[in-house]
Amino acid sequence: MTGTGHPARRRFLGYVLAAPVLTAAAELAPAAGARAAVPSPEITQLIDLSDVMAAAAAPTSGLIAVEVRKDGTVGFALPRTEVGQGITTSTAMLIAEELDVPLEQVHVSLADARPELVFNQLTGGSNTTFSTYTPIRVAAAVARTRLLRAAAAAWDADVGELTLRAGIVTGPGGRSAGIGELCERAASVRVEQVSVELKPRTEFTVIGTPRSRVDALAAVTGRKRFTLDLQVPDALPAMVCRPPTINGKVGSVSNAEEVRAMPGVTDVVVIPTGVAVRAATFGQCIDAVRALRVSWRPGSAEGKSDASVLAELRAAEVPLGLTPLTPSVEGTFTFHFRSNSALEPNCAIADVRPDRAEIWSCLKAPIVAQEAIAARLGLPPAAVTVHVTEGGGSFGRKLFFDAALEAVEISRTTGKPVKLMWHRADDARQGRAHPMATSRVRISYLGNTVLSYRQRHTSVATDLGHGLGELLTAMAAELPVGDIGFSELFFQLSQSMPYEFGENSRILSETDKGFNTGSMRNVYSPDVTCARELLVDRLAARMNKDPYRFRRDFLRDDRSRAVLDAAARAGGWGRILPAGMAQGIALHSEYHAVSAVLAEIDCRPETVDRPVRDGVAGPRVTRAVLAVDVGLAVNPRGLEAQMTGCVMDGIAQALTSSLHLRDGYFLEASWDNYFYTRQWNTPPEVKIVVLPTTTGEPGGAGELGVAASMAAVACAYGRATGTMPTGFPVNHGTLSFEPKPTVPPVPASPTDGLDHAL
Repeated sequence: MTGTGHPARRRFLGYVLAAPVLTAAAELAPAAGARAAVPSPEITQLIDLSDVMAAAAAPTSGLIAVEVRKDGTVGFALPRTEVGQGITTSTAMLIAEELDVPLEQVHVSLADARPELVFNQLTGGSNTTFSTYTPIRVAAAVARTRLLRAAAAAWDADVGELTLRAGIVTGPGGRSAGIGELCERAASVRVEQVSVELKPRTEFTVIGTPRSRVDALAAVTGRKRFTLDLQVPDALPAMVCRPPTINGKVGSVSNAEEVRAMPGVTDVVVIPTGVAVRAATFGQCIDAVRALRVSWRPGSAEGKSDASVLAELRAAEVPLGLTPLTPSVEGTFTFHFRSNSALEPNCAIADVRPDRAEIWSCLKAPIVAQEAIAARLGLPPAAVTVHVTEGGGSFGRKLFFDAALEAVEISRTTGKPVKLMWHRADDARQGRAHPMATSRVRISYLGNTVLSYRQRHTSVATDLGHGLGELLTAMAAELPVGDIGFSELFFQLSQSMPYEFGENSRILSETDKGFNTGSMRNVYSPDVTCARELLVDRLAARMNKDPYRFRRDFLRDDRSRAVLDAAARAGGWGRILPAGMAQGIALHSEYHAVSAVLAEIDCRPETVDRPVRDGVAGPRVTRAVLAVDVGLAVNPRGLEAQMTGCVMDGIAQALTSSLHLRDGYFLEASWDNYFYTRQWNTPPEVKIVVLPTTTGEPGGAGELGVAASMAAVACAYGRATGTMPTGFPVNHGTLSFEPKPTVPPVPASPTDGLDHAL
């Protein structure tokens, strides 16, 4: 095994599958998952979450196949979900590289739910490229080998005399044939085992080169199809009237017949999560939802507020232990609820019949969805077809299939197909949220030596009900005892300590399962890393050392030092700034990858107090530099886009983005009053530095930059104001908008747009 958990070899066994055209797959022995043992108390130096997920996926790698078609294109049904992160592009690049075909000839689609894949159809943990990099290349290499052998047999030539370039096989005497012409000859009537050798990195012409997304043109011209774009016969729009408090239940509906008689309305039915309406248009659905008169029973967070949840968290904290006899620095930090809404509204289409069901939705754990829906309907899983659609964002939200389950309930109850859409207010108030948490950190030291690091992270329970992508671990994660163990395992395998800080320990404790939470992008890491890096700054100050130099001196490995150096160099660490402005620097490592961020912030009164309509401006990050080492960047351009998004996420979580809990419900009701990073807080200067290949194998990249970005902004804020921040986001204490009513749950559409036009 290499340092990233990938097999350190280029020769593999694969299969030619029985099919009318050439279809090839990989065979991988189950990955060991652990790296070479090192004398270290850090568990992620031995095995981390990405290793576990890759090892779980390996046994079914032979069930995903590359297909060469008669028209010369190459098809691949990816058992992961494209939600804007660019994995269809990077997957196409792997196939194009190993099969030697033009990138535009590779067509990557999303696979329907395939329960036989078991753990191999979960999109999360920055694991897609890490776990599929070798299997996809092996399958493509098998196809390449078969095409060359088929041409050699047809032309009575040696395979060594042939070449395959740009989808064309050429041979002696100027003979040539496209891969489409050869695909039937290269096919097999039985499964055959084939030995192949992968390309060495020195011969790469696609992998590692910056490429634009294969779906970019479709996205910007409106031709890309999302769930709500699909036209399923008789699937009319549907929406749900939801309770005024989190997870409230329907008591009674006093005017169902009156609403059923409204224009376009076909059905009004009670489901477990509210009252569903089906109508000819979504506009008519909204009118019907707003007209419903429902009495509601209490929810699972009745009467709760930010203050009451904070008190629960403090009561559930695990002690840091006895006060050390040596000097120490210590801090306690609070992180408020954050919305996990995606830009695309939560939605699904369902057509439920007595003996079968068909669902269309963007799902990152489709096997869990299929098996849970089958159980709900009392059908065998084979009778439930789940089509995975591309999504407009996720960051963990699409790990949950609540929209699909609701659509199934509505279709079953009405006996008709439905196209369900959540309103923005639905997802802000009843959807998934990043749980509120506290983190206590203590670092003890003596002289210039750090003796120990202890962190106690206490959180509202994170729903990890998606498990590892199939029903067994999903159920285990929901059990009264199993969920504690699953969360702690997830926590320990996803957190790392990049510094040589002596004896270190991190413990997670969770409380209060009354909220709809989820594995929001980077899960525990932004909060855990932010608390750690702020205390690192405080310790550096206590030792009279520069924050950058202090970090560099204590880092465990050369990769981390190189990334930190790159960020400091590109960002001009130490440059003179006006009073009220400052730099912050932070580092985060996970899943065999490392990122460091240098942020500059402006906390001067004229910036903090600048007027913004219906919002709080607050401090502004004026410059952000993120340096990243992912081992091997399959598509550096895609990686830059991912890291730019991470910077915006980190700024939002440090400064502006939070949900305010009052009387059992969140006050925010849409993007207009949930303050993700806006134009007024976007840095005028953002630079991403992608370091050259180090390990030669891809590490996890999808979430990598969020934690370091949040921490760097927080550290810059502390240096600019002279006070270490302890509550996040720093703007949470100011409510800048008039909350929309909870009854009716869908707010009235705005009518003042022209008043704000330029």
